[in-house]
Amino acid sequence: MKQLVIIMFALTTFLTSCNQKQEKFNGLDLGLGNLYRLSDARSRSISPENFTGEKGKGGMATLENGVAAGPARELGQGWKVNPYVIIKPGEVFTLAEIEGEGAIQHIWMTPACNYRLSILRFYWDDEEYPSVEVPVGDFFASGWGQGFEPEIRSLAVCVNPKSGFNCYWQMPFRKKCKITMENMDTVRAVLFYQIDYTLTDIPEDAAYFHAQFNRVHPLPEKEVYTIVDNIKGKGQYIGTYLAHGTYSDVWWGEGEAKFYIDGDKEFPTICGTGEEDYFCGSYDYKEYRDKNGVVQYHNFSSPYTGFYYFKDNPEISYETKVNEYRWHIADPVRFENDLKVTIQSLGWKPGGIYKPLQDDLASVAFWYQTEPHNPFPELLSKEKLVIKKENKKPYK
Repeated sequence: MKQLVIIMFALTTFLTSCNQKQEKFNGLDLGLGNLYRLSDARSRSISPENFTGEKGKGGMATLENGVAAGPARELGQGWKVNPYVIIKPGEVFTLAEIEGEGAIQHIWMTPACNYRLSILRFYWDDEEYPSVEVPVGDFFASGWGQGFEPEIRSLAVCVNPKSGFNCYWQMPFRKKCKITMENMDTVRAVLFYQIDYTLTDIPEDAAYFHAQFNRVHPLPEKEVYTIVDNIKGKGQYIGTYLAHGTYSDVWWGEGEAKFYIDGDKEFPTICGTGEEDYFCGSYDYKEYRDKNGVVQYHNFSSPYTGFYYFKDNPEISYETKVNEYRWHIADPVRFENDLKVTIQSLGWKPGGIYKPLQDDLASVAFWYQTEPHNPFPELLSKEKLVIKKENKKPYK
């Protein structure tokens, strides 16, 4: 009997080893620990210098059709003849259309436009409704527009001086990927961009990337802000970006973030302890007053979380423009059937009493889920998307 057990153990070990040797690496989920592994994945990239991503088709624009024909006129084809695109007012421009099975691994772009009126949309496998619908600035955690780009050094998103927007979310697709940008503004948008992807086998359990934008300004009195609602299906929530325009001249970040998972009604399964706590800071981001009596905070950017703020003139706009991000890379919030995420806007009254605030809250929710997904609510109108230069304080 003992001999039979030994033989069975040896056979199991041998078969397991054989299966491991036969399993091919698909080139995804890369890190320092597996960069040495070879695969059959094929690297491709789409940019204005190669709209199709085809092998050996980059840099072929001629002076007759290149947007930078003037600067390149003495050098000709192959010398940065078409490095950017111009998107006309009202136009929906297709940035990329990829056939086959693979995954987006990196997106870089630098847009010269109104960030809130340039809308990114991603479609997977010929779906009718986009899985991503987000203004370009907010997608890259930079919702306050040109001149208000934070420096972000995180694993999922990097924003480098001046407006170098980078995204490293892995986005698998099985049949097709389509990415568009709509210019809702009345003036043209100029966009330099590059989408790096690989054509490879995708695991059966791979879910699809989703991102949805929301904004409420001002938040009605005593209402809770909804980051995302009506997610249906199986998946996991992977990140939140929040652009918070504050009107309070005292601390504004006491609100709790809440996750309502799989049928939760009045009370959530996950309930945080404060806004800066959810974004992994503490104690008002070390708030202090400078020599002029002006409130200041400490910025930070880390692999999973970050905070950045811009002072404003409270007489015409906000007290502070706040950027906050939290990527749930190490702690995704898993759901089987449905998910809703909210956060309170909460400050202080004199005497140590909480005060609901009517601030400007705009957010992006990021998650993976099985398809099909619930269609998103209709995107906000231009009037509700745009950040106005002048705002009246909605409360005393």
